[in-house]
Amino acid sequence: MAGTIEPAKFESRTARGRLKRGRQPHWRAIVPGKVHLGYQCWKGDAAGRWLLRRYIGKHRSANGKPVAKYRIAPLGLADDDAKANGIHVLTFEQADAKARAMVAAPDNGKIGRLTVRQAMERYIEHKRDQGQPVHDILSRGTVHILPSLGELVVAELTAEQLRKWLATMAAAPAQSRPKAGKPRFRAGPATEADKRARRASANRVLTMLKAALNHAYDEGHVINRDPWGRKLKPFRNVEMARVRYLTVAQAKRLLNACDADFRSLVRAALETGCRYSELARMEVHDFNPDASTIAIGKSKSGKARHVILTPEGADFFRQHCAGRDGTEAVFRRVDGTAWDKSDQARPMREACAHARIAPAVSFHALRHTWASLAAMNCVPLMVVAKNLGHADTRMVEKHYGHLAPSFIIDAIHAGAPRFTGALKSAVVPLQKGRR
Repeated sequence: MAGTIEPAKFESRTARGRLKRGRQPHWRAIVPGKVHLGYQCWKGDAAGRWLLRRYIGKHRSANGKPVAKYRIAPLGLADDDAKANGIHVLTFEQADAKARAMVAAPDNGKIGRLTVRQAMERYIEHKRDQGQPVHDILSRGTVHILPSLGELVVAELTAEQLRKWLATMAAAPAQSRPKAGKPRFRAGPATEADKRARRASANRVLTMLKAALNHAYDEGHVINRDPWGRKLKPFRNVEMARVRYLTVAQAKRLLNACDADFRSLVRAALETGCRYSELARMEVHDFNPDASTIAIGKSKSGKARHVILTPEGADFFRQHCAGRDGTEAVFRRVDGTAWDKSDQARPMREACAHARIAPAVSFHALRHTWASLAAMNCVPLMVVAKNLGHADTRMVEKHYGHLAPSFIIDAIHAGAPRFTGALKSAVVPLQKGRR
């Protein structure tokens, strides 16, 4: 084992300025005799660099004497003449934290050097194995996570790195769907509402990143998750539950404005609260006329569920499925082809225009319509959550809880002040033509 050394003083720029420059680094122990943090600055250089030295055993020199053997790895430049960014230029505290994180990583070859890109790939593969959708995490990860963090080692991530990444993402303009393979950017966030929306979007990407890193932790690739767990917090008070839904009258106008094949799809969404993808995959045998239920075999969460229908909804499906083969898709386009991804967008816009619904709503608003009207008609939120496929009522309470009758609403209606019979205005309008 290596002998002990006198700890070098290089916590501050001033202290580092007093150190001798040259080939020989200056060291201080992290694990006495085994692991050291070093600082090296060559003559003539404006800034030095941080090093990590690990003791890996002894070997015999040419004269047969045992000599300590080390493995040395660079950590980054010191902030001697440049501002630290937590990635390439490090303060003493950042270098010390990065060195300790590298030491804490499991010493099992490549696994201990797992990158964020590899962690994302493993997590996505895990979700696929569980039958869960991965499109959203693939698209958001490709745009927001991998370019900045993909090549960084998970065990060496710091909370400061991730906080800067999160802040940069929240301040950047939102991206729209790429055209000809090139990304397109909208205007940067200007108003408070825009900034809040970008922060909310950044929080969703952060949740995906944390899930991937926690998966790496659960599999034993890292032994410390404090940098993205306890030390990294999302933006607060940015989630605004703004749900747009249709009134019954608007829903009827929309149905009347749809083409025949699309009308059936819209009616099914209004009767069930199902997502477009769930309806597009639905087969005739998924409808149980005896129990008045629809079986959803694959949902966004990857879990199956049964949707309870109203008598009117059951009649609609009974008529629509009558005399058809059980493996046949319930909903088809007029030419007999299946409803594919994004096929609903254009007919939905056209139907909204014909029904005088402005601004136009997306197909997903039909799911919100079912849930909102159910909540306003006193359906318990737990029942709404179960029909929608949520594990608990948190999302339902967030989006539809304010619509449900409650003791607060009852108390306001009963006891809040009323200002009927307001005083008439003393201002007399001029008669037409009078000057």
